[in-house]
Amino acid sequence: MAGIDPSLVRSLPLFQKLNEDELKNLLSRAMLRRVPVGEAVFEQGQPATQFFLLLHGRLKVTQVTADGQQIIVRVVHPGDIFGFAKALQRTDYPGTPTAAAESLVICWPTESWDILIEQIPHLAVNAMQTIGQRLQEAHTRLREMATEEVEPRLAHAVLRLIKQAGKKESAGIRIDFPISRQDLAEMTGTTLHTVSRILSAWEAQGLVIGGRRKLLVCDTAALGVIAEKSSASK
Repeated sequence: MAGIDPSLVRSLPLFQKLNEDELKNLLSRAMLRRVPVGEAVFEQGQPATQFFLLLHGRLKVTQVTADGQQIIVRVVHPGDIFGFAKALQRTDYPGTPTAAAESLVICWPTESWDILIEQIPHLAVNAMQTIGQRLQEAHTRLREMATEEVEPRLAHAVLRLIKQAGKKESAGIRIDFPISRQDLAEMTGTTLHTVSRILSAWEAQGLVIGGRRKLLVCDTAALGVIAEKSSASK
């Protein structure tokens, strides 16, 4: 599709090993879609008709468990591919990605997946690496939830966010997309009340500065110490 300028994506890791013809072939099958804040790209359980790459913005991927609890399973960052259910041998989407900030995504029809990975093997390699990273993150979070108290879990979650989406400022490192205390509760499998209590204590100690859907980390070293306190040490 001529509407997508190759210069928009050339710098992203997924495309850096592609030659011009491969890149043009990949983009010829794609379309751009803007996703306003709060809008879902697709819904959990919906038939997987497309796969995507986030070009700009941030997406929160939520899942609703069998008992009706909503949890945030990951955050999609610019350059990440997502929604590739076909690579997971699924016909439906396992979660719901919702725009935490105004976002721009590239969409491909699901039936293009096999064609593209045959013509562009690097796409398949990237998908496998992405799946591996997500599995590692999921295992890490499961281990944290099984072995750690809430405060270390929350510290780990905040440190991961500033590593993936941190923006340095004079007073510290800010998570560069809107994030609420409820979001953090859903990331760590706890309650809004517990997250609010911990963040208030951290603010009193000068570790973080909170705000409405904002979080600035002033002392990453101190959060690192908290993150290493596991229930196994008690």
